[in-house]
Amino acid sequence: MTVFWGYVWRTSLLLAGLGLLRPMTEANVLDTMLRRSPGKMAMGGRGEESRSPAPEARPRWLWCHCYHHCPVDSINNTCRTDGYCFTMVEEEEGGVPMLTSGCLGLVGFEFQCRNTGNSRQRRTLECCTDQDFCNRDLHPTLPPLKTSYVDSSIHHMALFVSASVCSVVLTVIIVFCYFRYKRQESRPHYSIGLEHEETYIPSGESLKDLIEQSQSSGSGSGLPLLVQRTIAKQIQMVKQIGKGRYGEVWMGKWRGERVAVKVFFTTEEASWFRETEIYQTVLMRHENILGFIAADIKGTGSWTQLYLITDYHESGSLYDYLKSTTLDTKAMLRLAYSSVSGLCHLHTEIFGTQGKPAIAHRDLKSKNILVKKNGTCCIADLGLAVKFISDTNEVDIPPNTRVGTKRYMPPEVLDESLNRSHFQSYIMADMYSFGLILWEMARRCVSGGIVEEYQLPYHDLVPTDPSYEDMREVVCIKRLRPSFPNRWTSDECLRLMGKLMSECWAHGPASRLTALRVKKTLAKMSESQDIKL
Repeated sequence: MTVFWGYVWRTSLLLAGLGLLRPMTEANVLDTMLRRSPGKMAMGGRGEESRSPAPEARPRWLWCHCYHHCPVDSINNTCRTDGYCFTMVEEEEGGVPMLTSGCLGLVGFEFQCRNTGNSRQRRTLECCTDQDFCNRDLHPTLPPLKTSYVDSSIHHMALFVSASVCSVVLTVIIVFCYFRYKRQESRPHYSIGLEHEETYIPSGESLKDLIEQSQSSGSGSGLPLLVQRTIAKQIQMVKQIGKGRYGEVWMGKWRGERVAVKVFFTTEEASWFRETEIYQTVLMRHENILGFIAADIKGTGSWTQLYLITDYHESGSLYDYLKSTTLDTKAMLRLAYSSVSGLCHLHTEIFGTQGKPAIAHRDLKSKNILVKKNGTCCIADLGLAVKFISDTNEVDIPPNTRVGTKRYMPPEVLDESLNRSHFQSYIMADMYSFGLILWEMARRCVSGGIVEEYQLPYHDLVPTDPSYEDMREVVCIKRLRPSFPNRWTSDECLRLMGKLMSECWAHGPASRLTALRVKKTLAKMSESQDIKL
């Protein structure tokens, strides 16, 4: 009996244990499901399961401060988002840092809040979601500049290779010089005279042949320096034909050909160097610019002579020519057209692998224009010329103490308002001076049997040797210009010439004609008069 009741007792305890186990098992399964799917309810679940606690969610809306990234409806630089606030600093062009702040949406913030290293510009972006306007406390800074890492061993290798190559080249040069010196030592010494120098130039060569050879070689910048020095040493001085503040001009001969030799004073070395440099510019040779032959420095320990050898023109300067010669319409237009053609070539920049820079004369006057045998002109005396370096946009002004001729100076030079850093200012100054030269030509043109005697510009308004003050008062303050004779109104060609020169010497540089415009106008005038230039 006791055994029976013991069995019943154990059975009831077992059943009770199973009854308790089932609710506990169900609770454990539900808890596991909630942990795996937080915030979601099981469909058709019991009331007790729907009331089970869910994890605490982040606030849905967040206020942020915005700057340079504000939406259209923002007020007082604020914006609202369900995501994050951000602040970003980014490097703009020129290296200026730019600060931006605003709102980022919840969708895709993981990518937007991440700094990417492949950005074209340096930038840093920081995000926050702690509290409203939390991005006001963010202060991102630009990352350091990237420096390309090069293995030091490469530097060492490059240094070693460079040093080795330099050593080999230096050794070869030393050996070459040594053997050349020994070979010269073994030869008999000769004094270098004219006979020895002539070996550089074949006996049958003329100046024309030499110049044509130099042009066909492609250099376009004059004869080789060795040939120039040879010619300079072989020149025979015949007679002095002129003298100025820079030096003297002689008529000389080389192998029977007449040449002009400009001998500079030693104090005018800067002018000699500048004029030589301009004449030797690539593509400088032009039929209306004085033909350059050679330049050289001759002297001993006690004296020095600076030579500039050019073509010789027996008619002399335009100033001398006009004093002794009267012109008809054809001769006047021929002189004017050829002069402005040379000036136009001087002013024009020629582009190319071996181009020519634009050049301004800065001392244009009738004494610096020469008359050729065929009645055309060529421009000379380039000692004050300036070049325009277009690659660097700079004006190459010579270090020369000389200035232009006061009588031909434009208003902007006399009142010192010329913009020295702007090359076009020098071009327009040349055009003013050219207008005065046209006036000198037109006065010597016969019309109706009448012609005026030659006079310099402003001859009736300033003294023979005017000062700056004299010229400034007449040209800048009174704004006077050379007067036109009454007879010009009755001659169509002279009337048009008067209009042309007036537009060249206008007071404002911007109002003046360019050399190309004057050249085209003179060509048109010649066509209308049936004159072949």
